[in-house]
Amino acid sequence: MDDRDELLRVDLSATRIRTSAVPDRWLEQYVGGKGVGARYLYEELEAGTDPCSPENVLLFLLGPLTGYTPGEQRYAAVTKSPLTGAFLDSYGGGSFPGQLAGSLEGYLGVLVTGVADEPVVLELEDSEATLESADDLWGLDAEATSKRFPDAAVACIGPAGENGVQYATIASDGGDHHAGRGGAGTVMGSKNLKAVVAHDTPPAGLSDLRERYGEAFAESDAGQWLAVSDTLETVDFANEVGVLPTRGWQEGSFEGVDGVGIERAREAASGRERPDDPVPGGFRVDSDEGESVPRGATPIVLGAGLGIDDFDAVATLGAVCDRLAMDVITAGNVVAWAIRASQDGLIDRDLSFGDEAAVRRLIDEIADRSTPLGDVLADGVDRAAERFGGEELIPTVKGMELSSYDPRNAESMALAYATSDRGGCHRRARPVEYEPVTGTDRSREARVTAVIEEQNRRALLWCLIADDFLKDVLETGHAAEWLSAVGYDHDPESLSRVGERVWTLVRLFNVREGFARTDDELPPALTDPLEDAAGSGDGAGIDPEMFDALLEQYYTSRGWDRRGRPTAELLRRLELTDVPDGSTPVTPTVDDDRETEVPEDD
Repeated sequence: MDDRDELLRVDLSATRIRTSAVPDRWLEQYVGGKGVGARYLYEELEAGTDPCSPENVLLFLLGPLTGYTPGEQRYAAVTKSPLTGAFLDSYGGGSFPGQLAGSLEGYLGVLVTGVADEPVVLELEDSEATLESADDLWGLDAEATSKRFPDAAVACIGPAGENGVQYATIASDGGDHHAGRGGAGTVMGSKNLKAVVAHDTPPAGLSDLRERYGEAFAESDAGQWLAVSDTLETVDFANEVGVLPTRGWQEGSFEGVDGVGIERAREAASGRERPDDPVPGGFRVDSDEGESVPRGATPIVLGAGLGIDDFDAVATLGAVCDRLAMDVITAGNVVAWAIRASQDGLIDRDLSFGDEAAVRRLIDEIADRSTPLGDVLADGVDRAAERFGGEELIPTVKGMELSSYDPRNAESMALAYATSDRGGCHRRARPVEYEPVTGTDRSREARVTAVIEEQNRRALLWCLIADDFLKDVLETGHAAEWLSAVGYDHDPESLSRVGERVWTLVRLFNVREGFARTDDELPPALTDPLEDAAGSGDGAGIDPEMFDALLEQYYTSRGWDRRGRPTAELLRRLELTDVPDGSTPVTPTVDDDRETEVPEDD
């Protein structure tokens, strides 16, 4: 078992690679992944740093359990988001995380700064790193780039990242997996870093724990659901309970859901990602763009969201985004915004819902910024609305478009979206999974507490880094057992504070970047009633006064002041008093004996 207590630092401007030790205190307080990434970002960046400048930091991070746990292996891409200007942690799966861990024995990850003079690839093998020219790869999509390294795992950008689309992804496995939201691929492209290539096999070890917890995961509710349907069934669930964003967030259910739902996906599938695994991963589907693995968001945002009821067409559009390495969720939302803006006369373009050919053309225009409209949409919904109007058409939080569920029939989900640390994200807390069924009879305090507890639990999982679907079998006591096996000394009580500490640290970063209570407010689009709703919902818009009361309770329960700033008392309790003003910074040490000058190409 390697300790993973070092960081590989790559300065692309100076073509220099060196090793630094991760401070012991940071490992104790933040464990790895999201937490350590947030601490480095706070330490290394000055407030107001341009996300696409050489000064921005891009981290590829592991957790202490990466490569060992059951479920999908993941890595974290941590940076300052070009889409939102806020903290960004985005997680990619597939083969890359395990092979990254195997290629960097003893390392927690890679920290990249600067910008290369020409496109480069960072190659990792036997805990050594080299920078190689990527001139012959620039312009290739994610699938073509991955095929250039048949015996390695690749995390790369596609044309979207090369052209500065503000929601470009970092793709792995040829586009089957992505560090998807917020524009980590944009930052990578701004640094002229085409790909990171990991040559070694995943680490071995902890087989007894992996087998025991693998069986528990397969038998859990989440494991059984994923085994049967993966995440594609979410479109059917969302439609049934009236939270399926349809035709640009105008309706809560889609009459064409059968054409894009789970049964149609099963019919279209040629197999599963990991057919021998008890939880076999996504469905492999052949489309006009070749084989792809559509996830739950694909039929939601590119199907119902755009009024397209043909699964083959939706899978093709998803595959296009995957190859271009462009976030499917934001892409679907910006196209939906354009359609509604067209219908309202805000833009001079004839667009309509259900026209998959027009959607395909617009996605291509966005990826290469080849038309004035495509160029504007490449910057996201908020910037398009600033240019043309129509901010009430598509909901965003902190500049990030909302994702897979309409909260107008699940009011606690509106709070989860609004307080998400990276913007409008459904993977920080998901009360939408139960509130449309159980109703909203619980007290305000109970609803807020449920959101906070889930945000903290997921923050801990992303420090470990573990599949967030493992949360039911990897609670704090079980996590302590895993960490003990890799040399960490944490008990359940100390781990319960890690998630809260990391959530608070990220809030401090965002506050320093200028974010405030106004950035946690309800998007205007959600105060309008739905035109149609299924299930238990009545289609009403969210009451702003009710939401403000929830947000006020959230701040109180979090230990933040009324402006959304963590209080001094909270910082003392969480041992974060060294962070806010940098008065007692912990500076990582650098082992200069292991510094490498990388020669430039002739």
